[in-house]
Formats: sequence, C-alpha cells, structure tokens
Amino acid sequence: MSWQSYIETLLYSMIRAGTPLLIGTLGEIYAERSGVLNLGVEGMVIIGAVTGYVVTLTTGNPWLGIIAAAFAGGALSLIHAFFSISLRANQ
Repeated sequence: MSWQSYIETLLYSMIRAGTPLLIGTLGEIYAERSGVLNLGVEGMVIIGAVTGYVVTLTTGNPWLGIIAAAFAGGALSLIHAFFSISLRANQ
C-alpha cells in the first residue's frame, strides 16, 4: 500500500466518520441561536441510529428504519423542548 492510497483512504474515512458529528453540530448551532442549550444532541443521534438499526434488522425494510430513527430522535427532541421551553426547566 503506497502512501498516496493510505492518505486517500484516511480522508475518505474521516469524511465518512465525521458526517454524523457535523449534522449533530449543525442542529446544535440552530438550537443555540434560538436560545436553547441542548447538551444531549449526540445522545439523540445515537438513539435514532440504534432505533433505525433495530427496526431495519427486524423488518428488513431500510426505509422503515429511517422513519423510525427520525421519530425516535424527534421524540427525544420534543421531550427536551417541552421541559426546557414550556416548563422552563434547567437546560
């Protein structure tokens, strides 16, 4: 393996591994701009990923897994929003 192919493989791996973190970071930036501090963004992403994996594994339908992952992450976000915005709990 030459050093050029090693660098190329490393860059592809960095992009592939960093994309979920960048998506979570963009979501947190929008939350911060609205005045809400959400420290559980990575947990919401992980719960969505695990839910999507389990649903896809049990049903065999990846589209259903994507929908379930979105609903799981959205449900956790709604719980956080309810407590921090409606009930004015500590963020």
